[in-house]
Amino acid sequence: MRADARRNYERLLTEARAAFAEHGTDASLEDVARRAGVGIGTLYRHFPNRQALMSAVFEDAVSELLARSRELLDAPEPCSALVTWLREMVTHAGEYRGLARALMSVSTDSGSALARCSTPIHEAGGALLTRAQQSGAVRPDISIGDLLQLTHAIALAAEESPGDPDLADRLLRLTLRGLKG
Repeated sequence: MRADARRNYERLLTEARAAFAEHGTDASLEDVARRAGVGIGTLYRHFPNRQALMSAVFEDAVSELLARSRELLDAPEPCSALVTWLREMVTHAGEYRGLARALMSVSTDSGSALARCSTPIHEAGGALLTRAQQSGAVRPDISIGDLLQLTHAIALAAEESPGDPDLADRLLRLTLRGLKG
């Protein structure tokens, strides 16, 4: 990438993060481009659609979740490791208004740019789940896809109820009770 194109790319990511934090993932892409000092065509040359931009914005958080899952694979309590990681997933999905809904939609659209983030997350969570299932702490009929959908739904419920800061944790605890074998 040329130096000016790289600068535009970085400015677009910076402004998208700010816009998503302020207005949610439905923030105006025209506003993102304007704030970055580029035209909308430049934004679309770098990011062909909203999901491609979201994928780039959330790449760092996904990398952190993947690294965390690798750390937790060595934890002495497989079920606790899975629970810790699921809590971190709920936190991640709740960081930006609209992210949980977008992540839920990826489960049915594996060809989207956002699925690029979703596939490694499924694999990482699947490894933690398998380990917990092999230890006998989690029922064998649970799938990582179902667990991730539940964590996104919990994050979405918490987003819709900002007056109840404990809702996500309560719902996650209820979900986790259903995991036990």
